[in-house]
Amino acid sequence: MLGAGLFAWLGYSIYDQLKHQSNLKSALWQMSGALEQKGLITLTLVLILMLFNWGLEARKWQMLVLPLETISFGRAFRAILTGVSLSVNTPNRIGEYGGRVLYLQHRNKLKAIAATIVGSFSQLIVTIIFGLIGLIFYINNFPALNAGEHFAPFFWEKILLTVLIIICLLTILLYFRLQIIVAVFEKIPWLRKAKVFVQIIARYSPAELSNLLALSACRYVVFSAQYLILLHTLGVEILWWQGFLMNAVVYLVMALVPTIAIAELGLRGKVSLYFMGLLSSNTAGIIAATVSIWLINLVLPAVLGSVLLLGIKIFKDK
Repeated sequence: MLGAGLFAWLGYSIYDQLKHQSNLKSALWQMSGALEQKGLITLTLVLILMLFNWGLEARKWQMLVLPLETISFGRAFRAILTGVSLSVNTPNRIGEYGGRVLYLQHRNKLKAIAATIVGSFSQLIVTIIFGLIGLIFYINNFPALNAGEHFAPFFWEKILLTVLIIICLLTILLYFRLQIIVAVFEKIPWLRKAKVFVQIIARYSPAELSNLLALSACRYVVFSAQYLILLHTLGVEILWWQGFLMNAVVYLVMALVPTIAIAELGLRGKVSLYFMGLLSSNTAGIIAATVSIWLINLVLPAVLGSVLLLGIKIFKDK
């Protein structure tokens, strides 16, 4: 109920902004013409990139579970889609872990959850790094709209930037010293019994962890490119590198704010309107691109994953 209420409130807020866009009719006409000319090509390209996006995630997961068991890329890809289907109604998509482990042997399922968290860890690091670069760009290029009497412009943004830099450095340090987490489980009595399920995270070498970061960075570039392609097609005229940096701030906010999929679309739309709106007044194009990327990168894979999940259930019933 809370998620639905938040979605409704954010949706109305976005609608209100769209309604007051001065050039709404001309923007819609421009979008319609652009879609007629380049819509099919753009859709095909973005769908191909969607496969690359989740394919890179599948490759990451295939590498992560290798110390437990060897699985094919195809099986890893199916596991990823199934995970997406189970994640849409859970906070920050934590249900994704449960969907992935369905494709592993029973004895490895709990251990694989710890391995999956390492993969999410690597993606979070990349999101924070790019987000920090985007935040620096934002602070240096856009004057504060409401500077307080007692604080300099962007005082709180600079505080946030400092805190995030410290968190980023500590996160990277912990990422390459995952043995620390295992040591914590060993020293705390009520966690000691669960140590066997997290020991896998200490088995990854620095080279393997670096490869995971590289794959996470490639995936980040892919889904950022999808969004920029859609923005361009829908008539949002911005410099691509500025769009990339401001979108990086959007991803950073989305990573830091707990939400569920039904509310995520509204929140993503509102945050995108604020930051991308600093680069373009085409509110309709920004919202259309945001909704499209949500449908293509989350809803479509979730539907495919639901079909796979149904297949697993039928197979088990038989």
